[in-house]
Amino acid sequence: MADIEQTAASTEQGGGPLAGMRVIELAHIMSGPICGMMLADMGADVIKVEKIPNGDDCRRFAPILPSGESASFLIVNRNKRGIALNLKTEGGKKVLRTMLATADVVTENYRRGTMEKLGMGYEALREVNPGLIYCAISGYGRTGPMADKGGFDLIAQGLSGLMSMTGEPGQAPIKAGSPVTDINAGILAALGVSAAYARKKTTGLGQMVDTSLFEAGLQQMYWAFANYFADGTVLPKAGSANPTSAPYQAFRTRDGWVNIGAANQSNYERLVGVLDIPGLAEDERFQTNAGRLRHRETLVEILTAKLVERDTADWLAAFDAIGLPSGAVLSVPEASSHEQAIARGMIVETEHPLAGSMRGIGLPIHFSDGCTRPSRPAPTLGQHTAEVLHEYGFDDARIRSLKDEGAILELDALS
Repeated sequence: MADIEQTAASTEQGGGPLAGMRVIELAHIMSGPICGMMLADMGADVIKVEKIPNGDDCRRFAPILPSGESASFLIVNRNKRGIALNLKTEGGKKVLRTMLATADVVTENYRRGTMEKLGMGYEALREVNPGLIYCAISGYGRTGPMADKGGFDLIAQGLSGLMSMTGEPGQAPIKAGSPVTDINAGILAALGVSAAYARKKTTGLGQMVDTSLFEAGLQQMYWAFANYFADGTVLPKAGSANPTSAPYQAFRTRDGWVNIGAANQSNYERLVGVLDIPGLAEDERFQTNAGRLRHRETLVEILTAKLVERDTADWLAAFDAIGLPSGAVLSVPEASSHEQAIARGMIVETEHPLAGSMRGIGLPIHFSDGCTRPSRPAPTLGQHTAEVLHEYGFDDARIRSLKDEGAILELDALS
């Protein structure tokens, strides 16, 4: 196990607030891998364990690159090492047990009971490794009447109330364009693991960290629940508009769309001044936020008639000059090349052995004591199997035996 300690030491030298943490990632698709990538970006040594023969199901998600690699897989598995195990074999289970015996963290997003059937549920693992942080990400959590059901982002968005208030008035329920419950569950898991790791530093003990897509969706509903809990108000669909203030939404311009955040009185007055619409400043219907909300449809018509006279860039220059909160509604290509995204290091690049140069989304957290730049692309299937097993004391003969058994897939050349 000396090799493990040396690897942890070298990881610490590489920097990052989580340097020295070793994570065994059994999670697949999106929420769990996002958790692992965030931990890896912050310095943890994350070893991704994939099934044989095809690996993480996300490897077959579109778009598939000419190299045969999935861009969807590559973008959420940066900075990890990868091994491939067949957990239906005794050899594969022995390898995983060996790794979990000394790990700081294990992440999984299987259905409840899957790890228990392997003899590696939380209670069994903590007997061997009391310091293990066991992070379970599921559809609905490890308790409650839906604990045994599988989870999907679409279903979680519906059950959490998100879809009931997304889209334009009168439309059918609409899912957010991004899988927000999957992504948020991954972020919550990384937060929970980090908190448990801080606790472990003082007690030496691990614990269960349990979150779900359903709860990740509920967490997005603060304002909606605030209204309902206060007086029973159920916020209606409002498109891009804000249910609590107006005008605060996207408006059409001559060549596109612009978001205007005139949510408070002073910003509304700034907007009225720069638009210079005759009679608007004196119109009693719009003197207060309450009035603007009551007559929002009319107000939007009046403002849009003026805004479509000029291009988005012209309006943004005018709004910036008076300090009015505003911004363009960008496409994905425009957002990826925006100067602020570039300046904040949010578009990163790695060199993949098969796919070549790949761009991804950087860590959206910045630390004053140094950068946590990505240095390792997502692994190919089984890329680091031999490397990792050597660290756990498996010699070449044992690795060959495991390969012959079908317990592992390894791509490294053995010495």
